[in-house]
Amino acid sequence: MSDIFEKLFSFSFLSKAATFSIPDILAALGVSFALGLFIYFVYVKTYKGVMHSSSFGISLIAMDMITTLVILTVSSNLIASLGMVGALSIVRFRTVVKEPLDLVYLFWSITAGIIVGVGLIPLGIIGSVVIGLILFVFVNRKTNDTPYVVVVSCAGDDAEAQALALLKGQTKKHVVKAKSVSREGVELTVEVRLKESSSAFVNALLGVEGVFNATLVSYNGDYYM
Repeated sequence: MSDIFEKLFSFSFLSKAATFSIPDILAALGVSFALGLFIYFVYVKTYKGVMHSSSFGISLIAMDMITTLVILTVSSNLIASLGMVGALSIVRFRTVVKEPLDLVYLFWSITAGIIVGVGLIPLGIIGSVVIGLILFVFVNRKTNDTPYVVVVSCAGDDAEAQALALLKGQTKKHVVKAKSVSREGVELTVEVRLKESSSAFVNALLGVEGVFNATLVSYNGDYYM
């Protein structure tokens, strides 16, 4: 009877695990580290701001390597994979990703780690190179259609009309986004598209009679008027 119970309740397949030698583990982590460095390099070269976040770049490298370790663990032991899924399901990430490209780099890093973890190293290398080249071409492409916001302080209606007429003539496109009226005068917030990246019209605005102040701000969606 005891032999029957042992056969019925023997789940020996749960203890079976794929064995990884130390060279295999180091090779997988080395490839993940190299791909993480490449992703970090592409992130730095395609960053559109003045100073990139070094902590975010380091997190791309670490996330690539950590994902590789996770996939190696999941593929080696069924019990460990179930426990890891349960543990990861209670993790909550509350950091807000402001730039859409940052989300692309995070997903790219995780995907590269998964691919290396399952042993498809050529796919990870070729795919990362192709993605990097595409980002280099499209993100670094120069364009004159970058939106800007012009804030103009005017004395009254006549100065407002002349300022708008000047913007119409010296910009590719202009749209009034906000207008604030007070006893001191009128403040206009205008979204514009520059002609050939020239901002000389801002200086010309001060030459308009009744215009007290003119400010040009690069607009990327983070400003709320």
